[in-house]
Amino acid sequence: MRHWGITGTNGKTTTAWILAEFLGGAYITTVEVNTLSRRFSTGYTTPPLATLKEIYAEMEKSGAKDCVMEVSSHAIHQNRVGFGETTVFDGGAFTNLSEDHLDYHKTMAAYFDVKLDFARRIAASRPKAPFAVCLDGGYGKEMMAAVSRLDLNVLPVTREAPAFDLSGLQLVGDYNESNVLVAAALAEAAGVPHDEIQRLIPRLKPRWGRLEYVPSASRGKVYVDFAHTPDGLEKVLRAARGFTKGQLWVVFGAGGDRDPMKRPLMGEACACLADRLVVTSDNPRSEEPMAIIDAILSGIEGRNGVEVEPDRRKAIEFAMKNAMPGDVVLVCGKGHETTQEIKGVKHPFDDRQIVREFAPKAVS
Repeated sequence: MRHWGITGTNGKTTTAWILAEFLGGAYITTVEVNTLSRRFSTGYTTPPLATLKEIYAEMEKSGAKDCVMEVSSHAIHQNRVGFGETTVFDGGAFTNLSEDHLDYHKTMAAYFDVKLDFARRIAASRPKAPFAVCLDGGYGKEMMAAVSRLDLNVLPVTREAPAFDLSGLQLVGDYNESNVLVAAALAEAAGVPHDEIQRLIPRLKPRWGRLEYVPSASRGKVYVDFAHTPDGLEKVLRAARGFTKGQLWVVFGAGGDRDPMKRPLMGEACACLADRLVVTSDNPRSEEPMAIIDAILSGIEGRNGVEVEPDRRKAIEFAMKNAMPGDVVLVCGKGHETTQEIKGVKHPFDDRQIVREFAPKAVS
């Protein structure tokens, strides 16, 4: 079974899923694992080594010829995948890099070097392996320069010179075009015919809370997205502005016990691009929700059009109730997640379910 790894700050899940679609392979993502015989969640972006071994065995028993997986910076730094032994990657890809996980990596330079180390390890175990680098996102050019010095078949990818026709693509946003092109480049290097990849591109549909449209009783159209970094928020908001005829409502919060330095930057990104902003809780974890919200608000100049509602359900319902025809409500941060962690307890909470269940008359 061949192994293909996707790393980067944003876009890993979507790129991994798309590559698996092109290859007809199994996958391991933040959202779910598909062994070709069953689907389940591990709760990790990249599971621990013992779990990976079990997953690989099940995939091979199911007849999988390819395994596509997300490889997080933590997994790279901790060698959670068993590079060169348990897992020998036949190729990989870098999507982008932006501020995230600095509570762990401390600096962007260290964070970048961990991502580069992924390419180094592939080169060491599979010389000349294909490695796709997206030039459209943060640190793309820097990564391109760095991996070009390694013994890899480097595949530069950019929307500015697409190798495939994306006119029929159903996935919205420039960043999704980049994700598709990265997956397509790696799939072609893996032996999938160009025409077959082109045939599959228009069939890709939004899923897993990645700018996913959710039908509701709101007068506006509601989308749920996983964006939880300043760069991710800016990209998804710009994409939403492209199809918003009225006002763009944004509901978002920041996770507790995670990289507090990005909170004001997230607030700034939303305030610059949203018409109406509702700041709420994400997964507060051990922190007080209002302390997180205050950190977000510190990045926002002026409070016109900004509402604060710590209760996430009420925040979502407020935006949905007040949205008008032509408006778009974008619920950010949790995406596919089905729980909300508060003081060590994970409570059932699915943004998509709350959107579907919304009843305007029942909301005061």
